[in-house]
Amino acid sequence: MPLSPQIKSLYTDGACSGNPGRGGWGTVAYFTDGSVYEIGGAEPQTTNNRMEMQAAIEALKLFKAFRQTEPVTLYTDSEYLKNGITKWIKGWKKKGWKTAQGKAVLNQDLWETLDQLNSQHVDWQYIRGHSGNEGNDRCDAIARAFACGKSPVLQQTSTAGVTEARIKPITMPVTDVSDSNPASELVYQSVPSSLVTWDVDMIDSADYSPSGAIDELPREERVAQLRNLIETLRIADEIARQGYLISSSELADLMDVNASAVTSRGDHWPWRNWIVSRVRREGNQILWQLERVDQGNTKDEESR
Repeated sequence: MPLSPQIKSLYTDGACSGNPGRGGWGTVAYFTDGSVYEIGGAEPQTTNNRMEMQAAIEALKLFKAFRQTEPVTLYTDSEYLKNGITKWIKGWKKKGWKTAQGKAVLNQDLWETLDQLNSQHVDWQYIRGHSGNEGNDRCDAIARAFACGKSPVLQQTSTAGVTEARIKPITMPVTDVSDSNPASELVYQSVPSSLVTWDVDMIDSADYSPSGAIDELPREERVAQLRNLIETLRIADEIARQGYLISSSELADLMDVNASAVTSRGDHWPWRNWIVSRVRREGNQILWQLERVDQGNTKDEESR
């Protein structure tokens, strides 16, 4: 007999500060009785695609732990993940985990784990990232926080028969199937939903570093993160120099923040060496322009 309440939908997302670099993933489960269960974790050296996949793996483990036979919809903003598990994986397995070009399939270890956990009860759906969807935005925020080295407060309300015995199977550390991919360390905190707080919307993952965390990283990783930052700044400078207009989601990707953090700052605000200005709306997109300013002007803008 299926246990009640049932999982209605699962949302997953991954993030990476640098690609490769420190990564994080987030998974949110919504239940039929209105309760919510959030999980997430981090890895010191990984890629964005692996974090997207890890989030889905944890979602499927959660679904399996609840022994549910009713179908569930799993939402991801990764077309790579959605197409891989619903389309490409069949051909990969037939070819001995080779692509159509005869190359080895990347992330085979995680694809194999996903394949083992997947079932006919899971309906995989793609959802566009930074589109204002509550579940996707929440997963994105959790994943980005972990990628930045934070330990976010996770909402894990439990009502209508969600017992400790049922939660226990999913609160163990994840053991990955690959030695090259260290096990994700999950962080779980049971808190009333009224106490859930969130303050990472405007974290710039290229800037943020928890106390002492940067010094603990290997020199090679610190240099790699610096190179990634410089590349981001070069892109921003090119956008400003050419006068390109970019959308809120594109600007959020450039800054490595949530899209809502861009639109909530107003029409004119400073970011690093640029002033960001809202230009116009085209359809459902807000377009922004970057203007390069010298350090003195930036300080003046920030003091206003």
